[in-house]
Amino acid sequence: MSPAAPPTVDVGALPLAAGGHLLVRRALRALPDGARLTVVGTDPTLALDLRAWARGQGVPVEGERTLVRTPAAEGRWRGAERAGGAGPDGVVDVPSPRWGLALRGAAVEAGSPALHFPLATKAEVWTDEAARMYRKAAAAQWDPASLPWDTVVDHPAEVEDAVVQVMTYLVENEVAALLVPARFLAQVHPHFREVLQVLAVQAADEARHIEVFARRALHVRDVPGLSTSGGQTSLATLLAEPDFALSTFLLSVLGEGSFLTLLWFLAEHAPDPLTRAIARATATDEARHVAFGLAHLGAHLAAEPDLRVRLVNAVTRRHQALAGTAGLNEEVHDALLLLAAGGWEHAQLAEGAARVTKLAADMDEGRQQRLKLLGFDAAEAEAMSSLHTRNFM
Repeated sequence: MSPAAPPTVDVGALPLAAGGHLLVRRALRALPDGARLTVVGTDPTLALDLRAWARGQGVPVEGERTLVRTPAAEGRWRGAERAGGAGPDGVVDVPSPRWGLALRGAAVEAGSPALHFPLATKAEVWTDEAARMYRKAAAAQWDPASLPWDTVVDHPAEVEDAVVQVMTYLVENEVAALLVPARFLAQVHPHFREVLQVLAVQAADEARHIEVFARRALHVRDVPGLSTSGGQTSLATLLAEPDFALSTFLLSVLGEGSFLTLLWFLAEHAPDPLTRAIARATATDEARHVAFGLAHLGAHLAAEPDLRVRLVNAVTRRHQALAGTAGLNEEVHDALLLLAAGGWEHAQLAEGAARVTKLAADMDEGRQQRLKLLGFDAAEAEAMSSLHTRNFM
């Protein structure tokens, strides 16, 4: 009894390079290992093209048009490696550099180039909250054009000067808050894509904050306010911190946490609806940044208990670096006092001064609470908070 003729696939007049190869591949995959497949068609170069295609796919050819289904039919995908699992449970502790830019869970072709990312371990960057935080942040994006820019500013010129000075100060702090996550964004292994997405949204948030603060500064005035060397020096220490965990701690937990208190202070004491709306909208964003910093550092501390010592040292080192600076510049302090006072009467100014003093106390209390959430005891939290820069960020 003669063996059965192999199955055939008819590609018709289709050239192999114009879709015929898809029919061949589909038919071949349906066969068991060792089975033959004959390819028929009317394209004059079919036999020649089939041999070239089969060679590239690692598929043996018998005669002119018969292919053999073997494990080698996987062709160049032999040796491919899965880049972890597809979902959050598929995150591995140390992803391979050869997984490169691949989507987590994808099959990565053997021979793919190794891409080295400085932040390439789960312990350094990961938090299980990253995906949820990204979705929340993406849903909460807002358009600067939605703010009440048609607000008529009719408060005294000196009050507007105070607003302009505060907005000028906010811009330079937000520039630093943009540059820090943007710098680390390019260092995180793409395997941890949810962390990349959170950092990208944070950078987008800060870009939007810079826009609205700068626009408010120039809403009435032709030029912004003053920028001091002390303020710039304080922010320069944030930009100089090379460690992701320490930078997140100094910026998000301590700095942006204090800034969050400042924004709610401005929302309460703003002299006009536009400034109030700006403060409220930006505070909502900053609250997410602080939450991610706490989640990331909480996970990192659980994986690396010795990080506690490095956090303490980072605060101390920054405090010592800024010991010779003046801290919060006088112009910003006085602008906040005037906004909190709401007028020039003696009693109003005294109340404004008391409110600014309480602002600093509220910032300190908030920092201590966040430090306790990270596992520091009350005494440690108090000592570390006291060392935070007087420039707030």
